[in-house]
Amino acid sequence: MKIIKDPVHGYVEADATTLRLLDSEAVQRLRHVSQLGFANLVYPGANHTRFEHSLGTMHLAGLMCRELDLDDDETKLVTAAALLHDIGHGPFSHVTEPVMEEFTGRSHHEIGHLVGEGAIAGILESEGIDPAEVCAAVSGEHPLASIIHGSLDVDRMDYLMRDAHYTGVPYGTVDAHRLIRCTILTGSGIALHEGGINAAESLLIARTLMRPAVYFHHVSRIATSMFVHALREEVRNVPGTDAWELMRMDDAACMERLKHSSCPIARDLARRVYYRDLYKRALYVGEDRVNAAAFRQDPGPAREREIAIAIAEIAGIPAEEVLVDIPPLPGALSMEVRVRNSHAMLDLEEVSPLINTMNDTRRQQWRLGVYTTQEHRDAVEQAATEILRVKRATKQDKLVVA
Repeated sequence: MKIIKDPVHGYVEADATTLRLLDSEAVQRLRHVSQLGFANLVYPGANHTRFEHSLGTMHLAGLMCRELDLDDDETKLVTAAALLHDIGHGPFSHVTEPVMEEFTGRSHHEIGHLVGEGAIAGILESEGIDPAEVCAAVSGEHPLASIIHGSLDVDRMDYLMRDAHYTGVPYGTVDAHRLIRCTILTGSGIALHEGGINAAESLLIARTLMRPAVYFHHVSRIATSMFVHALREEVRNVPGTDAWELMRMDDAACMERLKHSSCPIARDLARRVYYRDLYKRALYVGEDRVNAAAFRQDPGPAREREIAIAIAEIAGIPAEEVLVDIPPLPGALSMEVRVRNSHAMLDLEEVSPLINTMNDTRRQQWRLGVYTTQEHRDAVEQAATEILRVKRATKQDKLVVA
């Protein structure tokens, strides 16, 4: 047993199995994959990695296993899955997820190709852990999956606390230990004792407040859009490019590859992101000003490019100088979490009046963005307004766009 000092949780215990998994190449790679993508362009301290998040998630998973009184085999399975849950991420984490899904047909939750054979499979099997069960736990298809893959899971607890710590944003306060102590396991997954309601609300409030401040900050969204377009241009236009090879790179390798690409569009965009010479907002509107029903599902990069090309054509500028960013509309918070009181099991929404308010707030936070170079902002705004049929802004809607 070794003790690892963590800035968020204090001292984290790592047993022999954990140490073997930590030393695997797939986990060590996470030291070089940023947790928050390009959030460090807004918050300079946000340089933490998927490695430390995975370690923290494993730590909280172990605490929850003890609280739920799981046996040794179940605990080993859950903690291994918690440690490995992010090894499928591409460079810059969620930044490259759309490219991964489009060109490889996989998401970062699908880790069978990394766990089912090779070094990690050997470690798991030697410890009596079934790699297939680990994959099921990570993808949410195992009876114990809700510990690391649910509405009040240890993954969310860790990343909210960790992201708040490194960005300095004071909204990620989560009473993780209270939540864990109030957790029970039912036939349908994780539930709470009545005494955990306030702690659950604090987590949901943290998620709601962190969205616009960190996860969907407009500077991050602009850099992400630029980098995704650069990656797509690399895959589509540079002969011999293997999308899967790009997705298994770390941040630095992927950035260097694009900065020196033979594709001028990919090269220019990557260098602009690297030096924080970013596009600006030409249009940034909520669902009250566009036909939100048309964006109920994430259209993905291909559809965004179609819209961007149409806007660029009307504006009379090169297509690569327009980017369209249509995030998926946020889903409802915590619909499957149930609370046990002295009489019955109730949906969290029945005992917490804050849930509906937070769901309304999350919808109001949603923004559709159209980005371009400084000199073309006015022309692109006019063209985008026409193409997207944007409603006229009321006085209170008008914000200073910087």
